[in-house]
Amino acid sequence: MKKKYENIGVHIPEIMLPAKGSDLTKWAVVACDQYTSQPDYWDDVKRIAGDSPSTLYLTFPEIYLKDDDKEKRINNINSAMEKYLKEGVLELQKPGFVLLDRSTEHTVSRKGLILALDLEKYDYNNGSQTLIRATEGTVLDRIPPRVRIRENAGIELPHIMVLIDDPCKTVVEPLFEKIDEYDEVYDFDLMKNGGHIKGWNISDEESINAVTSALEKLAKPEAFHGKYGTGSEKGVLLFAVGDGNHSLATAKAHWENVKASSGTEIMDTDPARYALVEIVNVHDEGIVFEPIHRVLFGIDGSTVTDELKKYCNNTSKAEYKLFASDEAMQNALVDYKQDKQTHAIPFVLEGAFGILLVNNPVHNLEVGTLQAALDKLVKNHSHMEIDYIHGDRVVTELGSKSGNMGFYLPSMDKHDLFKTVILEGVLPRKTFSMGEAHEKRYYLECRKIV
Repeated sequence: MKKKYENIGVHIPEIMLPAKGSDLTKWAVVACDQYTSQPDYWDDVKRIAGDSPSTLYLTFPEIYLKDDDKEKRINNINSAMEKYLKEGVLELQKPGFVLLDRSTEHTVSRKGLILALDLEKYDYNNGSQTLIRATEGTVLDRIPPRVRIRENAGIELPHIMVLIDDPCKTVVEPLFEKIDEYDEVYDFDLMKNGGHIKGWNISDEESINAVTSALEKLAKPEAFHGKYGTGSEKGVLLFAVGDGNHSLATAKAHWENVKASSGTEIMDTDPARYALVEIVNVHDEGIVFEPIHRVLFGIDGSTVTDELKKYCNNTSKAEYKLFASDEAMQNALVDYKQDKQTHAIPFVLEGAFGILLVNNPVHNLEVGTLQAALDKLVKNHSHMEIDYIHGDRVVTELGSKSGNMGFYLPSMDKHDLFKTVILEGVLPRKTFSMGEAHEKRYYLECRKIV
């Protein structure tokens, strides 16, 4: 069987899964960058996992990044990986893909395909024309701490979800027509309201060729340029990173370090050259783009609105309106949204509701307008912090507390994603989320990277 399809940046991985009989509900844990302001969530995950094998012990939940025991935690992660490999907790599957179908309380089905991507075909920098690209800005200082984990890790666990623009549903969906021919590798409930997931091993040459051939058709330059109305100056974008951008950027940085230290030619066989990801069709009915809201911590409630107004006024004309209730704010928001020359950004400030109005904004999206102002604000107030939150209810809850301010942002139309990235480059960071926090990818499949 062919292992690598260089023209589309795809590698056929040897995936590892927990041995038969393992408690997969305890094993699979949500992406590490979720619930970063909710310690109770992670306390409960630890309670559920207990002493059982779990990806909780193989990952670094970002809520703990500011703790003093980072090095100890990283060492424990690497030790747990070695232990699980040595004790047979993980078993190799047949070389191939894993086809999966996940249901949550919000969607009956979200189909995906686990495969490995070639990091030589990926560049997260803005303006990149590579086959695999970031969709949002990459915060470079978030990469080194993650590399510290990966550089000594024996295995990788992906929460990366990569989108393809396949309106005719030619890549992932046809596999489900032959689902009875594939070996089922898991079928279980995910912890903490994560829904249900089923997976099948795709190892036969016919199915793998069908997938890669369909991807090759999507990647043909003439088809690509006709689809998006672009010229040859725009490189083909086949894979757009939807979730886990910084994790894939970390894998890339580690691979560059491996190349630099080896001093030899780029090896096709080096497992560090590839990264395990889940491929999802942006046209899948289960893919819903949710907004990612902002919450400010450590603010002075009496001055923060005027400061934000000042930072917005550097480039545009800004003002804010206050309202007696959430309902009154929502009613006013409908009218303000009619003005296409103004960004209307609703907020909750220590329990009071308001709308920040920015006329003639320099950014195309509300998230860009707000993020630029928040970055300036936090830069000038070292005690302030920003967190990125899923769900209106959590924003209201956190933003209503003393010293906090929450901002509600609109969602992006998923059908605009590819064309926007192709024509305009990466989006402002944290522009959209594929589902709410409990719908994020859970760590499940593994792959050796040494």
